Amino acid sequence: MILGIDEVGRGSWAGPLVVGAVVLGGEIIDGLTDSKKLSKKQRERLDIEIRKKAKGIGLGWVDASEIDEIGLSKSLELATKRAVQQIKTTYSEIIIDGTVNFLKDTNKEQFVTTIKKADLLIPCVSAASIVAKVARDNYMATMDEKHRGYNFKKHVGYGTSAHSAAIEKHGVTKIHRMSFSPIKKLKKPAVATTKQIGDSAENVAAEYLRLLNHEIIERNWKTKYCEIDIVSQKQSVLYFCEVKYRKNSNQGDGLSAITPKKLRQMKFAAKFYVLSNKISDIDLRLVTISLCGIPPIVDKYLEI
Repeated sequence: MILGIDEVGRGSWAGPLVVGAVVLGGEIIDGLTDSKKLSKKQRERLDIEIRKKAKGIGLGWVDASEIDEIGLSKSLELATKRAVQQIKTTYSEIIIDGTVNFLKDTNKEQFVTTIKKADLLIPCVSAASIVAKVARDNYMATMDEKHRGYNFKKHVGYGTSAHSAAIEKHGVTKIHRMSFSPIKKLKKPAVATTKQIGDSAENVAAEYLRLLNHEIIERNWKTKYCEIDIVSQKQSVLYFCEVKYRKNSNQGDGLSAITPKKLRQMKFAAKFYVLSNKISDIDLRLVTISLCGIPPIVDKYLEI
């Protein structure tokens, strides 16, 4: 029962840092290796199999603003701790890819072994690398839709000539890491649109749910029939969260947007999600989070 840990997004110019943590518990999955050595199709296939077979999976997210605030080293520690906190199954050893013990000075420190290229050698570390990579790539694909012209879906935030050209043309966004030297050189502040601020509000809402001990399962889950801002789980309850944002508190309560029609749409989306993912024997609950201000802050949380 080994807990494998690996990160993705360390050197990216934009987007979150994500740490994956996986306990396979003896399950055999063919094809596991460093996620960078796999095609997108291979990673997505393995991600599905890992999620079905693994005894425990955790993902620790640290967004760009947190990285700018506390630095990359502390962000790696924070993301690792967040990922490990989500593992509920027992394990006897922790293996972290690389040479740095990001759980130093915690009660987990004594169980940690660091190994270079562990994502090539240790199946559970390979699995952690894959689930983190797929989750982050999917997130950056949603950012591609929200920040047109940056092509985040293709380069997922890493430094490329196309990314550099996009910054020079459009300026930086809220998901760029302002503390990174390449961004400092290219920095040309873009005017934040209401939509971009709304996207930031969803990040704040997700962090608020984590503080309430929710595990974030999905962000911006969409089909041609419906969409859900955040899907999370706490104990034996699956939560479906609608995020409502307004710039100013004098614009009224964001929860007033939850009309009877909107409530029916939320119920339909929750049922469709459960059906699509073949989920059963779990309680379902609708949640809405209202935020206001720049930067956004949570002003109301309501379970419906």
